[in-house]
Amino acid sequence: QVQLVESGGGLVQPGGSLRLSCAAARNIFRNQNMGWYRQAPGKQRELVASITVGGMTNYVDAVKGRFAISRDNDKNTMVLQMNSLKPEDTALYYCNRLSVLVPWGQGTQVTVSS
Repeated sequence: QVQLVESGGGLVQPGGSLRLSCAAARNIFRNQNMGWYRQAPGKQRELVASITVGGMTNYVDAVKGRFAISRDNDKNTMVLQMNSLKPEDTALYYCNRLSVLVPWGQGTQVTVSS
């Protein structure tokens, strides 16, 4: 049973924007703090943005001021708006809980290149 589905990735030039979406099963999303993670080739998966049930957000320094995370608790969805993209943002992006992780989805590939 698929519980997390990410979408919205693609190829974009430096300075461009992408909007990633995460659709989660209700039992995964409801009353859970959530996060967007990414894994670049040859690197470990890292948390880049998080959002609490109440909407409080946090970002790693590398994306502060460029990325914005949001959620819709009624639709069990989450969005990562990514602006001013850089080549170093290239990675496979995933959504998941902040704690008590569930099986990862397939992720969505973001490639920033000219």
